[in-house]
Amino acid sequence: MPVPVPHQRSVVLPHQAGPVDDACADAAQVAGAPGAGDTTARHVGAPATAVGRPSDHPAPQGSPDPGQTADERVPAGHGPVHQGLTLLLIGENPNSHVPDMWDWAGRKVRLRTARNLTEAERLLTDDVHCILLDLPPREPGDRTERAAGRGGAPDDELGMLRDVLRMATSHAVLVLTYETDAERAADAVRVGAQDYLFRDELDGAVLSRAVRYAVERKRADLAQRQLTESRMLAQENARLERGLLPTPLLDGSNLRFAACYRPGRSRALLGGDFYDTVRTPDGTVHAMIGDVCGHGPDEAALGVELRIAWRALTFAGLSGDELLATLQKVLEHERADDEIFATLCTVDISADGRRAGLCLAGHPAPLLAQAGRRPQLLPYEFGGPALGLLPHARWPRRQVELGGSWSLMMYTDGLIEGRIGQGNQRLGQEGMTELVSRQMAAGLTGEELLEASVREVRDLNGGELTDDVAVLLLDRR
Repeated sequence: MPVPVPHQRSVVLPHQAGPVDDACADAAQVAGAPGAGDTTARHVGAPATAVGRPSDHPAPQGSPDPGQTADERVPAGHGPVHQGLTLLLIGENPNSHVPDMWDWAGRKVRLRTARNLTEAERLLTDDVHCILLDLPPREPGDRTERAAGRGGAPDDELGMLRDVLRMATSHAVLVLTYETDAERAADAVRVGAQDYLFRDELDGAVLSRAVRYAVERKRADLAQRQLTESRMLAQENARLERGLLPTPLLDGSNLRFAACYRPGRSRALLGGDFYDTVRTPDGTVHAMIGDVCGHGPDEAALGVELRIAWRALTFAGLSGDELLATLQKVLEHERADDEIFATLCTVDISADGRRAGLCLAGHPAPLLAQAGRRPQLLPYEFGGPALGLLPHARWPRRQVELGGSWSLMMYTDGLIEGRIGQGNQRLGQEGMTELVSRQMAAGLTGEELLEASVREVRDLNGGELTDDVAVLLLDRR
């Protein structure tokens, strides 16, 4: 059977009634939304009328036809007039009595009526501000007894309300019922309605105030929900990023480990820089630090993939050129763009801690501080290209003598590319070497040394560093 198409109906309060709050009326004319101020009519100039019924008295000549919409009454060439409040009444009786209303700016209130959810879904457009759900009265034999204080679930008579709430997730919903159904009205609010109204006490002022309150309450609820969801998402992202930061595996080693990490992205915990340190069963300590070009979340994810792949390959026994060649294959398969590359520095320290093998893939050379000597940069000349630039590149491994007591600092270019003062001069590796030498001469070690060095670099830059910064320190005393 075809569903009858409902007609849009309008109700207009007679001219002798008007907005009571001039300030609210002015604000509403500017905002053009139901949430602008509280505007309840002081006087209702006419009794409630049946929605959609023609008037018994003809309208004076020149007066607007109540059945017309605002756009239909606009003279040619003047464009559409912004509508005021729009209500959608859902109820079995399409002639339900609703008080005459007009909005706070003197515009008519548009009323649409639907007899069921099928009609309501067709009429529920973005310009609807509020839904009035007309609950039918309970029959005496249909009442469900519930013990006081039991707190049971609302009865099945509110199933239609639940359907409306699922259909209109972003609209305010008011429930119309009788004063004798006060318990069911309270249940409706618990289910999700913004408020309820009793027909026995309904007039234009009460309905206008209740509708605008419901609209603003729904807006506040949606804003609070979005804020809560944003906070939960931020907390989940923070836990995820924190979980992706490395935990060094140095059990059984006499080396001391320290690290400092500062992502360049605002309010992020993870950037494109990455590092890791592990000790293999033969006693060798392997350390690496790298930098994926770019600063976004994609680069951070790629850095995590490379770090995890490096750890797995290291425990599998790969090192030097073979390990870097395999990491390049991982990069080539995982990067989103062929222009993405990554620099890398790997160090494998012998079990006795006196020598190390160094491989550089386009990365700055580490800084070595030996007992009784000034800190110096390790040789860079024998390094290879960054990962992802050349398909058949090679990365030679250079042997380095460390001695009995030393500190080895590995870092990313974010530490050396900060500006000095107001000019374009960069700190550079020489400036960083001088800076770290002063901090060491002051007796700083471990995390204190790294934090003080990064803080001084930031101060020289005149503010926060825009690039990711990762610094790793291994000590043997």
